[in-house]
Amino acid sequence: MAEHWHVPKSAEDLEVEYVAAAGGRRRGTLDELWPIQFESVPPERRFPAFRGQGNRCGCYWSATCGAHVGFESWLERDRLVLLDFDPLVTGPASQPFRLSRTDSEGKRIRHTPDFFVRHADGTGLVIDVRPDDRIEPYDAVKFAATAVACSLVGWNFMRVGAPEAVLMANVRWLAGYRHPRVHRPEDAARLMAVFSEDTPL
Repeated sequence: MAEHWHVPKSAEDLEVEYVAAAGGRRRGTLDELWPIQFESVPPERRFPAFRGQGNRCGCYWSATCGAHVGFESWLERDRLVLLDFDPLVTGPASQPFRLSRTDSEGKRIRHTPDFFVRHADGTGLVIDVRPDDRIEPYDAVKFAATAVACSLVGWNFMRVGAPEAVLMANVRWLAGYRHPRVHRPEDAARLMAVFSEDTPL
């Protein structure tokens, strides 16, 4: 089954399905659709919410794009926070598209990456978030397939797990001060002036 999915020979072998920013689902080959600004599209699927749910879904307000970005777990939320502090990131999108391909047995294999990230130099980065100890063989095949798909169109791919705890605690604390509701233009301008040159805090 899925073991045949990770060897596409070209981007024409993979189908991409996404929800356009203006609404409506679109579908085509990766070869056709990779130039789409996936950092600006809504999630390809809804985030499930039900009684007894093990994971926590929600929205994180991103200072980078000035809008909410969805997540399906605390781990995904933490990754969003880190992306929001990355100066090379100009836009993140959650569940941006679904990749699919028909395997050698005629079965449709599908995978929706967790995030698409646009960098300042125009390059794309696709991210899957999964703890190291929770990767089943079937998942590993899909991650490998996604990495191959990304390489065919010049995107980068990362599978990330849990970030370092102290770093995450500090970044989460700082994130609360990036929202416009706590922005004080006069204080910000003064700080920028004071620290325009290296000086002790």
